[in-house]
Amino acid sequence: MCHYSSAIYGHYEAVKALATKQIDAEKYFRPSKVPVLNNRDFRSDFFNDYWGKETAEITLPDYLLKTPEDTVINYFSILRQAANPQMGKGAGCGTLGYARTPYPVAYKFLSSTYQEKLNYNQYLESFENILHINLIKLQRVPTDKKHPSSMRYFIEVETIEGSEKDVAYFAYYYGYVYILSEGNLYRISDLEFHGEDYLCAPYHGWSYMAEAVVDIKYGNWCSLVKERYPTQQDGFVKRIYFKGTDGNDYLIEFFQLTNDTDIEIAQYKKSTSGKWELIKLDPNKCLEKKNRN
Repeated sequence: MCHYSSAIYGHYEAVKALATKQIDAEKYFRPSKVPVLNNRDFRSDFFNDYWGKETAEITLPDYLLKTPEDTVINYFSILRQAANPQMGKGAGCGTLGYARTPYPVAYKFLSSTYQEKLNYNQYLESFENILHINLIKLQRVPTDKKHPSSMRYFIEVETIEGSEKDVAYFAYYYGYVYILSEGNLYRISDLEFHGEDYLCAPYHGWSYMAEAVVDIKYGNWCSLVKERYPTQQDGFVKRIYFKGTDGNDYLIEFFQLTNDTDIEIAQYKKSTSGKWELIKLDPNKCLEKKNRN
């Protein structure tokens, strides 16, 4: 038996009809042609098993959490058509996607420790005015001090949000998903997001350009750059290599966001054996020292 409301069921039937007519419904959700990564298909028959259940009553099938990448992609695939409208902010007509149905299911992707820190109501509130989510970047990156026992993944998401003008707008966020193993499964131990702006770089540009960051922070502030080599870029990954004034070779890795700004991800120094070793330099300390002298 289908447990969906008639509105949600009607939405599903409409989407199915569009697919039957070979109309690309996806074009209505996207301002760009960047591939969507959270494209695994979770439809009404999947959510029916969880309809009306409290989060404590929900148990996820193991296949959703089989690998760290499965966990991230399945998590955002389930959330893709979730919608938590905010009173006074419009963006569409009728029921949006699967409404709030996916949120209790997505909450179960969180580790037990994370759920202790973030109850379900707080979790739901974090999605207020988020009406559609596309995962557009996913890349594993080195761990950090905050979560030394968790795997760390860089992500970028594209969302549709409402406004007081009753007009939808696209907003972009980048951040990190931390993945922890619980037995043979992988769950989310933390989530971190930062909103992207579109006006800082045009007016205050150097700190958003990978090459300029290396020249100024590592060159001018730390006096470490003897020669910077041409940038190497593979997709959204930018690698800046330089010969150090200390005779060592360095690599600073950046990821390029949708707004075309560069985010520093990691720093490496080549060892005597020729391997790139992760290091941690703090250019701000260089600047403080320089200002004191």
